[in-house]
Amino acid sequence: MTDLALQRTLSGHADLQVQYTKVIANQLAKNRAHLESLHYAGSKLGFPVDPEVYPEQDPNLRVFFFDIDNTLYSKSTHIQDLMVQAIMNYLENYLGLDHRTATLMNKEYYKRYGLLVKGLVANNGIDALDYNSMVDDSLPLQNVLSEPNLQLRKMLQDLRASGKFDKLWLFTNAYKNHALRIVKILGIADLFDGITYCDYTQSKNLICKPDARAFEKAKLESGLGDYRNGYFIDDSGNNIRVGLELGLKCVHLQEDTLNNDILGDTPDGALVVKNILDLPKEVPHLFQDQ
Repeated sequence: MTDLALQRTLSGHADLQVQYTKVIANQLAKNRAHLESLHYAGSKLGFPVDPEVYPEQDPNLRVFFFDIDNTLYSKSTHIQDLMVQAIMNYLENYLGLDHRTATLMNKEYYKRYGLLVKGLVANNGIDALDYNSMVDDSLPLQNVLSEPNLQLRKMLQDLRASGKFDKLWLFTNAYKNHALRIVKILGIADLFDGITYCDYTQSKNLICKPDARAFEKAKLESGLGDYRNGYFIDDSGNNIRVGLELGLKCVHLQEDTLNNDILGDTPDGALVVKNILDLPKEVPHLFQDQ
């Protein structure tokens, strides 16, 4: 490529970046305004985020850990499709990759690292918080999520009322902004006792599922003293496998098998459900009063 052709290419990419960031800024403003407008039950957090001190590890504490994306809501919402579209827009319009390269990178990094942004930070010098703002935070979740999801809220209330668990805990690979926005929109933010998330501010040491260190982080932050006293539900077979190896009782939420080459098959020892609302039917003893 000649210097002139290269200059024109770079100039065209710069124009794309400018247009892209303007669109993102507009959507972020809409998302913030929507979140601030929520006032129904469960739209406000019932727990502190990032407490300064871990609780004491209690060997008798019982905790149910909940993944968020494609677990607390159904794949039929097509949020995953919105996420893929946002990722491709970022890779193509902001980083300037061609479509084929962007597609391969997205798939390869997810398989290798469990999270695209972890691969981008490790190999491409990307700022994780900038990525989060342009991708996860820019999703128009309010357009596709039920607000609030009263069936889900009732199920979680019944689980708490059963007395079988001392804490319900959010455990996600997303950064906290995205995770908390989802539970607020769904109207269940007051039903959890805390959250363990992938901390994008620690860009040199991003820890996420299925890394066993992510599970240890969730254990420490929740106060769980013994993995055998914990339940864990997730849509990733790879994450479920590690949970089982550590001693958690695991539920694999698998609506279909379309992405098993990336997410992993259901490992032996895991219960399988197609929808989180099936939990009372599949594990009824967890919802019965003590």
